[in-house]
Amino acid sequence: MDAATQLPTVGVIGAGQLARMTHQAAIALGQSLKVLAADPAESAAAVAANVQIGDHRDLDDLRAFASDTTVVTFDHEHVPQEVLRALVAEGVEVQPRPEALVFAQDKHAMRVRIGELGLPQPRWAPVDSISDVEAFGLPCVLKAATGGYDGKGVWMIETPGDAQAVLASGIRLIAEERMALQRELAVQVARSPRGETAVYPVVETVQRGGICTEVVAPAQNLDAATADEAARIARTVAEELGVCGMLAVELFQTSKGLFVNELAMRAHNSGHWSIEGAETSQFEQHLRAVLDYPLGSTALAAPVTVMANVLGGEPGGPRLDERVQHLMADDPGAHLHLYGKAVRPGRKIGHVTVCGDDAEQLRKRAMRAAKWLTEGK
Repeated sequence: MDAATQLPTVGVIGAGQLARMTHQAAIALGQSLKVLAADPAESAAAVAANVQIGDHRDLDDLRAFASDTTVVTFDHEHVPQEVLRALVAEGVEVQPRPEALVFAQDKHAMRVRIGELGLPQPRWAPVDSISDVEAFGLPCVLKAATGGYDGKGVWMIETPGDAQAVLASGIRLIAEERMALQRELAVQVARSPRGETAVYPVVETVQRGGICTEVVAPAQNLDAATADEAARIARTVAEELGVCGMLAVELFQTSKGLFVNELAMRAHNSGHWSIEGAETSQFEQHLRAVLDYPLGSTALAAPVTVMANVLGGEPGGPRLDERVQHLMADDPGAHLHLYGKAVRPGRKIGHVTVCGDDAEQLRKRAMRAAKWLTEGK
């Protein structure tokens, strides 16, 4: 509790752009946000007033960080289970709880649990040798059981030689079947400790090079039965795993139906559109959920919202500030969110959101804006 405001202090482990946008939502609610950053130059550390520099893997650092917080939550899922369980044992309120978060940290554990729940998922198996991979069948997808994100830790395998190079790393792996996708979808659901849930509309996500580049909300031309099934899957995962906070369920849409791809138990790139496009943004909703406040409306604020990620480009061309000014002049209705991160090729440095009623025109606007900010042309 903040002594000055008598309102909660929420501790966020990690200081990336998710924590930065959560901080923006916390301001309006009067809540104090404290962030644990590895470096003072990190995205959220640059704007939050209450920053502790520390290591998310170190129990003593986390003890000190949590000492004056109402609840501790996450910007990323990389905090070791043994550290989180020690905090909980000492009376720290952690949401989501470690026993739920493990299913976002460990893809092997997730696949086992999703199977136990009877939810649809790709055929999969743990593998640790060429013979395992060959027995599973090629082509396939190899995934690091832990630590992967934004396309890292995922390998498309065509031949035994491809698999050998990955197996040689010693990473714990699972194999998954290569599915014929119609498209990728995502559903976000918020759940509070009291068990209240709120499901957002199903969105389409577009991946290029393993990175989400575009999100369309709601997913266009999605029949009601499929949308209801996606929401059912997301709510089932949240309730059966005991998730508290935001949960993103990434799905494959195929000719045979929907299949669970991955889970994230935090704010997620597929939900950035909600800042302008929903009655309650995912960032405000996450704060409400982890504090066990009543949840906000997930209704659309516009018929269609499209978000495009802005990636860092190659050196040269107009300065970023010049690009921003040109974008504002060219498309005054575009909503720009920059994360205060140093520009590196391929790095997410921001996103652009546009709202309206014509999905295809909005997609062109959003991608044009993102391309200009990335390339300066």
